[in-house]
Amino acid sequence: MSASGIYDCVVIGAGIAGASVAYELSQDASVLLLEMESAPGYHTTGRSAAVLAPSYGPAPIRALTRASVPFFESPPEGFCDDPLVSPHEVIMLARKDQMGSLERFFEGAGSEADLTRLNAGELRARHPLLRQGYGEAGALDPSTHVMDVDLLHRGFLRGFKARGGSLAVGSEVTSLSRSNGVWDIQAGEVFRGSVVVNASGAWADHVGALAGAERIGLVPKRRTALIVEGPWGVDVARLPMIVDIDEQFYMKPEAGKLLISPANEDPVEPHDVQPEEMDVALCVDRITRAFDLEVRRIEHSWAGLRSFVADKSPVVGYSELVEGFFWLAGQGGYGIQSAPGLSRLGAALARGEDVPEDLVAEGVRVEDLAVGRG
Repeated sequence: MSASGIYDCVVIGAGIAGASVAYELSQDASVLLLEMESAPGYHTTGRSAAVLAPSYGPAPIRALTRASVPFFESPPEGFCDDPLVSPHEVIMLARKDQMGSLERFFEGAGSEADLTRLNAGELRARHPLLRQGYGEAGALDPSTHVMDVDLLHRGFLRGFKARGGSLAVGSEVTSLSRSNGVWDIQAGEVFRGSVVVNASGAWADHVGALAGAERIGLVPKRRTALIVEGPWGVDVARLPMIVDIDEQFYMKPEAGKLLISPANEDPVEPHDVQPEEMDVALCVDRITRAFDLEVRRIEHSWAGLRSFVADKSPVVGYSELVEGFFWLAGQGGYGIQSAPGLSRLGAALARGEDVPEDLVAEGVRVEDLAVGRG
């Protein structure tokens, strides 16, 4: 912060998007990170399924994820004490009536994806819980990993603070006004900054409205997940993650148990979402239809928010209506796996710099993520 009490950048939202871009910006700028909850990462970051899948998501997300892989595999010195990722296979599963979706998945993944086609017998061999006759074919992605989301998030926050960044929790932004090139940000007390970076997740359109910026059409969507016991005698840790090709469910090992989800995307207003009974019942029904698994007891259940715009790609760049207001929103369900690449892109654009060359080489294009894209 300058002697006048004005930060170069004020980042709103300390989830993975805000923490990572604040980390990148604080290399050469004074940065304040504001979080409305009592701790960072409460709503979405802390409720992620934690999978790094370069073949997953629309093309701009896949490009950002590929650009993020080197960071996950070799983080900066001192960023963390343990590995951020560990290999774990993911299979996209298709029934006979879903073969068209599977073919479209292969086509959309492109030549850069190292995918292997599996037949019904190969599916059963890799995942013995799969019910006989349920799966017709699948796509195995050997490049997938599970991520330590908490370690990643803490690494960004720790690095941000080590670079001189300031974090204020319990600081909900209630008003934004700008004069003479400086923002006044009311968040319990008044903070001042030259640039506001809107990384507030499901609340991003609300924060944009406070600033007088355009709406980006952000829709928060509730997703539910459950933890259940695996069958007796099955080493569930060795099972691959299975995702329905039309994203009707997924199941993955989680600390010796199974994490299951109906992969629901129910539009909601931004709030502290909780699992709905109907979603829990839907999850159990879909999972037990596909797998030889009896769910006797649900050990834990939760819900999180995934926020999308229409094309399911992030919105990154300065507002076309309001000077000094930068959007970093709409990461949907891909925010963790794309965070290293997206934060570097966001920081470069916020500084007025060119897109880093390694991101360009992976196919990252500003026009695919721009605020006013058609």
